[in-house]
Amino acid sequence: MSAFNGFPPETFAFLTDLKAHNKRSWFEANRDRYEAHWKAPAQAFIETIASGVRALDPPLKADPALNGSLRRINRDIRFSADKTPYDANLHMVFWAGDHPNRSPGFHFVLNADGIGYGAGHWALDADALARYRDRVSDSRERQQLLSALKEAEGVGCFMDEPHLKRVPSGYQGDPDWDYLLRYKGIVARTMEGALMPAWIGAPQAVDQVLSRARHLSPLLSWLNRL
Repeated sequence: MSAFNGFPPETFAFLTDLKAHNKRSWFEANRDRYEAHWKAPAQAFIETIASGVRALDPPLKADPALNGSLRRINRDIRFSADKTPYDANLHMVFWAGDHPNRSPGFHFVLNADGIGYGAGHWALDADALARYRDRVSDSRERQQLLSALKEAEGVGCFMDEPHLKRVPSGYQGDPDWDYLLRYKGIVARTMEGALMPAWIGAPQAVDQVLSRARHLSPLLSWLNRL
């Protein structure tokens, strides 16, 4: 296992340049930078934090392979109006279920301006969404979710606006909480803006990120029971 010594300035320089020159010819000319400053430190980070995330409740999976915890840099542009071929971020995910894209998970992202992180389940299927709304309608379950979201706010993670304008048919609630029924997935994350802590370039980045994941674990635990 390669030692993790922090994400170096070269990682953010690569992301900055990729954002400005997002095309295949530039990427191929800079593939050595991708390997050395994007892929290598990310895989070392994932390998180093793996035992820590496995000890959380719920235990999270950490796989340093591409399309495991390390999301691929290539974008799927088949059905997108945006045809830029690469994701100008470094996106890592640690998940509780069977698949990183279809399970509750903790996400950690580097971009040209800094870092972001969050946790949740991005899109609930129809059955899980029905179970979610039933649990939100239960006062005890709802209070557990609200408490988990409050703890997430303590590490700078907030939810976006609800996905639906109205409470779905068949459900009702009080005005102080019925907004929860208007979500189709639950994600608490850092909002837009530069966040570049000094620790990101040092080995203690592992402990710092793990600390934030612990505070987001109650949310993941609630979602993992859907």
